[in-house]
Amino acid sequence: MKIAFVASEVVPFAKTGGLADVAGSLPKEIKEFGHDIKVFMPKYFSVDEKRFGLEYISWIGSIPIRVSGRSLEVHFHKGYLPNSRVEIYFIDYPRFFHRHTIYTNDIDEDERFILFSKSVIELIQKLKWKPDIMHLNDWQTGLVPLLIKDNYSWDKMFNRTATVFTIHNIGYQGSFPKETLYKAEINPRFFESPGQIEHEGKLNFLKAGISFADIITTVSETYARELLLPEYSFGMHHVLNYRSKDFYGILNGIDYNIWNPETDKHIPHNYSIKDLSGKLEDKKELLKHFRLAFDENIPVIAVISRLAVQKGFDILLSSMEYLMSLNFQLVLLGSGEYEYESAFNALANEYSHKFGIYVGYNNDLSHLIEAGADMFLMPSHYEPCGLNQIYSLRYGTVPIVRKTGGLADTVKDWDEMTALGEDTGNGYSFADYNGYALTNAVERSIRDFHNKPVWKKIQANGMSEDFSWRRSAEKYINLYKKAAKK
Repeated sequence: MKIAFVASEVVPFAKTGGLADVAGSLPKEIKEFGHDIKVFMPKYFSVDEKRFGLEYISWIGSIPIRVSGRSLEVHFHKGYLPNSRVEIYFIDYPRFFHRHTIYTNDIDEDERFILFSKSVIELIQKLKWKPDIMHLNDWQTGLVPLLIKDNYSWDKMFNRTATVFTIHNIGYQGSFPKETLYKAEINPRFFESPGQIEHEGKLNFLKAGISFADIITTVSETYARELLLPEYSFGMHHVLNYRSKDFYGILNGIDYNIWNPETDKHIPHNYSIKDLSGKLEDKKELLKHFRLAFDENIPVIAVISRLAVQKGFDILLSSMEYLMSLNFQLVLLGSGEYEYESAFNALANEYSHKFGIYVGYNNDLSHLIEAGADMFLMPSHYEPCGLNQIYSLRYGTVPIVRKTGGLADTVKDWDEMTALGEDTGNGYSFADYNGYALTNAVERSIRDFHNKPVWKKIQANGMSEDFSWRRSAEKYINLYKKAAKK
């Protein structure tokens, strides 16, 4: 199959979240299965042509793309995803994409991604490369299925092209005033309330993707079920229930070439499921970094996260006084909402003997935390997929998570599995979103940390799990085939 994979961010070129990790890894695995896949993204200011070895596509030159009644001259560059032969094409229009951040609140944010969507379609036309599948990701590409089926329906090249639309986080929808219809040259009949692209009186790019794609996916099976409910869907439950027969959840994978304690170049001591001695040495290094005393018998619980309500920091903050009375050490890496940065900085000062914090992002430190911590805490209010719990499993760092989205699909509570007569648990989870449920899960993990045979079994169960991209790629390929038959 020929597959066009379209995303607004791709590792290592630009990243704000998990979408970039997916876009930088999944196409490589699909290529390994023998499919012809090309990736398309905007050329942001951060995309250095020399560093990434990009080639200006001179034989195309520029293509005039119509936005808001104007023809904008767009240029194109070509490169490859690192360590692969997957081609990646960059949409180059500096006035829209050379800004300080990937996403903005600027008045022309709608025009930026109208231009991106149309440019991808018209570049594919110029390449004379007929895709069987266009795999679109998040609201920034949500107009593409509609544009293909209406604005570009004159081109028979796309007659057999099926579209797959993936929702990575439904909280971000690309909602703009009705005037955006005319900027994109979309037929107003699609907007008529309750329209296929209208939500609360605005043009909603995400809803357009859901309404017009042949197949819709999201990044875990549990999150797919949650999105059919009003409390998780940010208003999209009606249209998702209407499209439920075409809606699937596929768990994201991780790159075990990067996240593997046996080969990780970011940690001082490598280790494996057969020999965990290096993990204890990494714990010493981690505590040294945070200037905390090392004690083999005191567990270290870690958090790496954006500091926000979505990530559960409201219930974590309300539980901190009680948690700090328990016998464990806490390390936190992240940044986010000012109120949480301030509150946790103050707590780190108050409990400096047992709580270390690093506000910001540090890739080396994130690897050391995964390797050196004993447990990893993710009390998310909602979590489409989550990656850190999967990293933690591979590193023998036992996850403590709220049972939601991808966290529910990857972490099996030890006590729940034991009650069923099975010893397959790989972590701890809690269902109720409150401080009591959170602290109870933490206490259960500390209890079992001191039962070494049980703890080693939980670690081994986690380290044996396979959440590789290859498994995810197989599921996407099967969905591509299903979409192509529609």
